[in-house]
Amino acid sequence: MVITSNWGPNKTFKLIPVSKDCPYVEAIFDPGSKILAVISTIAKEAYHMIDKLDDNGDPQKMKITRRDDGTDVKQERRLLKTYAEFYITDEEEIVNAIHGFAINADSFDYKQYLDAEAPPQPDPRALPADKATNMTIVT
Repeated sequence: MVITSNWGPNKTFKLIPVSKDCPYVEAIFDPGSKILAVISTIAKEAYHMIDKLDDNGDPQKMKITRRDDGTDVKQERRLLKTYAEFYITDEEEIVNAIHGFAINADSFDYKQYLDAEAPPQPDPRALPADKATNMTIVT
């Protein structure tokens, strides 16, 4: 089902599952980059660097120097189960995905978000599309 949502300070839409047979956990449209980000129900295991925590649950500070990436907390490599993510960048494919899964695709006005101009001043904390999706977008 398509519903209204927010991406930071901007209005957008997202798709939510209405049955256990749905192949995604959620999908949300990024109005800044015009990408539909889909979180699949397919779980995979992957290694991630996560902060080491002390007994209070706070990140442990490094005693000597900072890492090359500028962090000053201890990290450890852990095998975590995460959901596969897919990024649909083509508008026609986004429309096809909506009509393929959403029970209210004909009654919900999702095109207002597809046709809207990208927000003029993106949130300075927001990641650019190539960093958020961990891929290179060629236009």
